[in-house]
Amino acid sequence: MSKIKVIIGMSGGVDSSVSALLLKEQGYDVHGVFMKNWQDDDEHCTAEIDASDAKAVCATLGIPLSIINFSKDYWDHVFQYFLDEHQAGRTPNPDILCNKEIKFKAFLDYALEQGADFIATGHYVQKNETENNFQLIKGVDQNKDQSYFLYTLGQRALSNSLFPIGHLEKSKVRELAENAGFVNAKKKDSTGICFIGERKFKNFLQEFLPAKPGAIETDTGNLVGKHDGLMYYTLGQRKGINIGGLKDYPDAPWYVLEKDLARNVLVVGQNGDHPTLLKTTLTAKQLHWVKEPAAEQCCAKIRYRQADQVCALHYVDSDTVSVSFEEPQRAITPGQSIVFYDGDVCLGGGIISA
Repeated sequence: MSKIKVIIGMSGGVDSSVSALLLKEQGYDVHGVFMKNWQDDDEHCTAEIDASDAKAVCATLGIPLSIINFSKDYWDHVFQYFLDEHQAGRTPNPDILCNKEIKFKAFLDYALEQGADFIATGHYVQKNETENNFQLIKGVDQNKDQSYFLYTLGQRALSNSLFPIGHLEKSKVRELAENAGFVNAKKKDSTGICFIGERKFKNFLQEFLPAKPGAIETDTGNLVGKHDGLMYYTLGQRKGINIGGLKDYPDAPWYVLEKDLARNVLVVGQNGDHPTLLKTTLTAKQLHWVKEPAAEQCCAKIRYRQADQVCALHYVDSDTVSVSFEEPQRAITPGQSIVFYDGDVCLGGGIISA
């Protein structure tokens, strides 16, 4: 009887490496794929180092590795959206779109065409099969749980995917990597957006989008400076506003309170918990349900690693919900995702529009 074939996305990091190790130990026919999602000539992209680490791990495990280029899909379906959203004054999350369009669509399609029974990734999530569907479950390690980034997965993706480390703590994953002699056992986790790398975010955006400078005003309408473009700022931001030491104002930090798109004005204040930043309601669109909530009340996160917040959902139309929270939420940011939960079960989510 032939073994079950699993094609695993090898990022060069420790999580996908240990996922491949566990799959092999469980008797699967494991094949690795390194996804190239960004153009090669970018000095800030770590793809070359990551590919080298993936090759070394696959050699240690004795499994084949293919390098597949998804950069056109990435540019068309992830990066262009990222630029369009910033140009519109919103703050998108490209990791969520990359999971939806690349890892669990383009890569999944590729793997199934290659005769795979499943794909696998090193995400810290779990899945559970019920009588009539698959559920997306939080990872056991609450500090690493990545269900927030995977709320767009549908039943096709879940039914064809394995998450080998979702039941493990990160410390155990590193221990397994060390015991296996992996070159990347102590490699630090990647942070931020892959295509930006170590560059300053502002410098990166300037390469692709024209800046539109404007005024910085206080919440009472006083002019206190100039901004280089609203796309460089996000609600609640403290660093990088560059308006310290103003006469007639206390020597206290300034925070972004609002982006007035109509007037191209950045509104700031010196209170990190300013009433403008604290809201109890939001509207979300582009809904995706892994499992639609059975009741109006559930919990939600408006950012990664936030504690679950109790809320109530009310449909405005088939693709829009109004969400009201029990407690005020700080810096609800249009373009970011709100993700809904029932305990450890990820129900789905949407894009915050207002």
